[in-house]
Amino acid sequence: MTNLEKVRLDKWLWAARFFKTRGLASEALKGGKVELNASKPKASKMLAIGDELKITQAHRKVEITVVQLSDKRGSAEQAQTLYRLKSEVLIQNKNPDNQALVGFREKGKGRPTKRERRQLSDWLGN
Repeated sequence: MTNLEKVRLDKWLWAARFFKTRGLASEALKGGKVELNASKPKASKMLAIGDELKITQAHRKVEITVVQLSDKRGSAEQAQTLYRLKSEVLIQNKNPDNQALVGFREKGKGRPTKRERRQLSDWLGN
């Protein structure tokens, strides 16, 4: 890790392994998926130690405090030293109970299955 005073936000998000590429980090910033100290920053915003971030991803929402700065991507263990996790909420989309699953049907409802068609054909002697 390098001793920097400030680093670009998109570079830090990439180095901290929240996004696979800097391009994805920039897109998340443009889309308003990242908050820096309760504001919506641009990718070029300079990040400092002590800043607070709220990051919304497809599978989770995290709140972190920046502890260390780096513009180089390292291992996952190194990336975890860059921030302190305040909270993490995993997003698990579940279907409501009243909504049917795609491809599921109750037995005896709808078209017969291939097996049921064969049994019917054998029974009818076709």
